[in-house]
Amino acid sequence: MARGERRRRGAPTNGGRTAEGAARGGPTRRERRAGVARGTVGGAVLAIVVLPLALTLSGSWLLAWHRARRAVTLHSAPPALPPDSSSPAVAPDLFWGTYRPHVYFGMKTRSPRPLLTGLMWAQQGAASGTPRLRHTCEQGDGVGPYGWEFHDGLSFGRQHIQDGALRLTTEFVKRPGGLHGGDWTWRVTVEPQTSGTSSFPLVSLFFYVVTDGKEVLVPEVGAKGQLKFISGHSSELGDFRFTLLAPTSPGDTTPKYGSYNVFWSSNPGLPLLTEMVKSRLNSWFQHRPPGASPDRYLGLPGSLKWEDRGPSGQGQGQGQFLIQQVTLRVPFSVELVFESGSAQAGNQALGQLSGSQLTQALETHAKAFRARFEKTFRLQEKGLSPEEQSLGQAALSGLLGGIGYFYGQGLVLPDIMDEGSEQKVAPALFPPVPLFTAVPSRSFFPRGFLWDEGFHQLLVQRWDPRLTRDALGHWLGLLNADGWIGREQVLGDEARARVPPEFLVQRAAHANPPTLLLPVAHMLEGGDPADLAFLRRAFPRLRAWFSWLHESQAGPEPLSYRWRGRDPALPTLLNPKTLPSGLDDYPRASHPSATERHLDLRCWVALGARVLAQLAEQLGEAEAAAELRPLAASLGAEKILDELHWAPELGIFADFGNHTKAVQLKPQPPHGLVRVVGRPPPQLQYVDALGYVSLFPLLLRLLDPHSSRLGPLLDVLSDSRHLWSPFGLRSLAASSPFYGQRNSEHDPPYWRGAVWLNVNYLALGALHHYGHLEGPHQAQAAKLHSELRANVVGNVLRQFQATGFLWEQYSDRDGRGMGCRPFQGWTSLVLLAMAEDY
Repeated sequence: MARGERRRRGAPTNGGRTAEGAARGGPTRRERRAGVARGTVGGAVLAIVVLPLALTLSGSWLLAWHRARRAVTLHSAPPALPPDSSSPAVAPDLFWGTYRPHVYFGMKTRSPRPLLTGLMWAQQGAASGTPRLRHTCEQGDGVGPYGWEFHDGLSFGRQHIQDGALRLTTEFVKRPGGLHGGDWTWRVTVEPQTSGTSSFPLVSLFFYVVTDGKEVLVPEVGAKGQLKFISGHSSELGDFRFTLLAPTSPGDTTPKYGSYNVFWSSNPGLPLLTEMVKSRLNSWFQHRPPGASPDRYLGLPGSLKWEDRGPSGQGQGQGQFLIQQVTLRVPFSVELVFESGSAQAGNQALGQLSGSQLTQALETHAKAFRARFEKTFRLQEKGLSPEEQSLGQAALSGLLGGIGYFYGQGLVLPDIMDEGSEQKVAPALFPPVPLFTAVPSRSFFPRGFLWDEGFHQLLVQRWDPRLTRDALGHWLGLLNADGWIGREQVLGDEARARVPPEFLVQRAAHANPPTLLLPVAHMLEGGDPADLAFLRRAFPRLRAWFSWLHESQAGPEPLSYRWRGRDPALPTLLNPKTLPSGLDDYPRASHPSATERHLDLRCWVALGARVLAQLAEQLGEAEAAAELRPLAASLGAEKILDELHWAPELGIFADFGNHTKAVQLKPQPPHGLVRVVGRPPPQLQYVDALGYVSLFPLLLRLLDPHSSRLGPLLDVLSDSRHLWSPFGLRSLAASSPFYGQRNSEHDPPYWRGAVWLNVNYLALGALHHYGHLEGPHQAQAAKLHSELRANVVGNVLRQFQATGFLWEQYSDRDGRGMGCRPFQGWTSLVLLAMAEDY
């Protein structure tokens, strides 16, 4: 998975080469002086030489400037989504949501300048005296398992979080009404992890609201530091009110005694909220319930006097940060109610969404979720166990609960220099853009990734096609003037804070697999009028994106393709990575060069041409169809595929390039592991690296069911000496010399043997496809589909039951989850595998 964590270089351009040649070929100042001294003939010759040179330099500079400008200019095609599509006027039911996937629990509006809410918590009484404050999802903070049991992507969710001896349940329900997105209520329940606990810990919950300077917040304080409510107003939300209700025992309305602290300050910046609260938890208070002995706890020594909140004045546009701390012994529940002023007229008769009314609403939504889930995926009907059904619900809910809304400016390095050139080009800011997208991992990758999102939307589209249209429309809104979309989107302060500065820049020469076309293809098959209407609006942008991919990644031979952006052949790398491919360290030609032909990229382009040609025909786009049909036919011709990528000596499809297998890492003190190239030396040949790349003509269903190449691919796929494992298909054959090998001293194997769900899902879909088409390999494909599905689903279920998480990848040796967790991006495709929906 390409995660933007290595430096890449730009792709070759004519402009870059012209500038470089001009710089080398220009006369020196000494030569120019000598020419003038030699007289008019020399001067005339000099003029003849210098004038074209100056024009060349000027022309190359203008070309570079023009290309740099286009790299950070939005595409001129009409948007795929209607104007203000995220506003409460157009999509009121989507305006509020859990669109902050990197925090354990929080909500925000779909707005460039949102109102944000969130939860922190801490268990008091730590041995060190300083409680561990929980707020953002972190890979190594000891919290877990955690994840959404239910989440419908719209108006309801229930999440469980295990934190040591504590079990937190966070729930929310939205209620429509008014002009500004309606009302919503949270319930946070804290209980001991085990029932028989005799000593109940003291816990503080922190509920906060953050503004960006436009909203007005007016807190109303009650007795002993408890906020009665927070009134507010903004142009997008109108009048609104937050109310933090008194804590109760879980499951009833019996009130419990809580101690309150409040803190009000200028907004320090979203990435600094946790540290600000930590730094203010420095005063001891007493929690003294009636009739009980007092307990000490660390609390916020804040004030609700605006003039005491800090040195910044209210009018400076920093925004406000208002947080209420409530401390008491578990078990307890606390509810936070948000009420929209414009919704109150219609909802007044319904009463406040709290207490027993909230309980009833949560139960109603949970029941509706279960019914809709079974109607959509039919797992019970297919005979899957209750445990498998629970896994499926958690997979879907985790993906939907990981949808975020981001807004900001990315950094782009324009494509204006030679590949491998050391010429320094400064990155430029892309225009401010919104992005509504699922994320791969709340703890490790809480932002948008282009090739992940296509897989995400395959599942989301089955559940709620409207969400997929919205997400695809936002991604297509990122198109630059050339038709490029950055593969990793780091938008806004919160997203930027999670990425090292050197990895923020996206290269405008680098592509990514066009997986957004996978849900597009599913839309075409479904024929939903709303989907087709969306695709009609989106078509110019889809076509521009595909055209950029087809042209910019062209290879050395007609109808061949090459990923731009491979790492250079550094002495510390066993095999230079190809991050744009998404398969990172999957072995390619040992010596990167412009002679390479990449099989997986060619297959992605073939899929794109096929989908775009079908779409053009269905939409009646005659000109586009006439252009795309011949390209799709040529890319689909097996004879041409064979000529470019069938390796007779290997018996498989393969990459082609300057390659030798005689490469290994050896210790060379004091330099550590260093790449050593032995004999035979590299030469132009097919790359012997049996694995996922070898299967791409099968994975993307590009082969005829009677193809002579289908049988050999099924044979290597099913051979345990190569790709088959009891837990799914290996990313690299166990027989490969690169299998399980580090790429450098500090870079463990990633796509070199581990089992990945996205490619296994593609394999299951292909086997299911060929298992239902008449041909010599039909029975073999059907049998392999059944066995692979059992292996993949069975292992994901076992690991989920053992750890409570879906994982980024799984070991091909023992099935254990590996990489980051929770990884409820494309690993959630296990649900579609269970449903046999491909």
